Amino acid sequence: MEILPKLIVFSAPSGAGKTTLVRHLLSKEELNLAFSVSAASRGARDGEQNGKDYYFLGIQEFKSRIRANDFLEFEEVYKDQFYGTLKNEVERLWSEGKNVIFDIDVVGGLRLKKKFPNRTLAIFVKPPSINELQIRLKKRKTESAEKIAMRVAKASTEMATAPQFDVIIRNDDLAAAKSSAYEIVYGFINKKVSNDEKE
Repeated sequence: MEILPKLIVFSAPSGAGKTTLVRHLLSKEELNLAFSVSAASRGARDGEQNGKDYYFLGIQEFKSRIRANDFLEFEEVYKDQFYGTLKNEVERLWSEGKNVIFDIDVVGGLRLKKKFPNRTLAIFVKPPSINELQIRLKKRKTESAEKIAMRVAKASTEMATAPQFDVIIRNDDLAAAKSSAYEIVYGFINKKVSNDEKE
């Protein structure tokens, strides 16, 4: 039995607070976490940096990388808006001995869990309600009313996937959610995995 590098997946509807929880955990050195930067087919928004926020590939290159089987998982989240996890990104971080943490959509999160069942902890972050989600998205002031409506409509479908995750963290009290996330992740990464459980 040995402790192998793990995958920690955080998924949630947009605005549920998963990014805040991921950032909190990344600040804890003892967890030995590294963030997996996703690839995106869209261009960078103001202030975003290639290789830090996303790998901005453009639609044609993204589709070409799909054909080359370069992704562990990918999803067309909205029409012609693809996001995915590159195999070489995870391999690079694992080779550094890091536990890899993800902030990805529910479909991608469940695909990673299926691919690496014993080495992945899949966490669903649940907002207090869809109404609260809408309020949070409006407060961000980063997207149009139409885009917010799209995200809220999608949230109901995403919430229905929650039981398929290993753990559900309800984020109605941020301090409690941070504490809960830390305890769960700390316990998981220190769990030994036997050789026959390696994927």
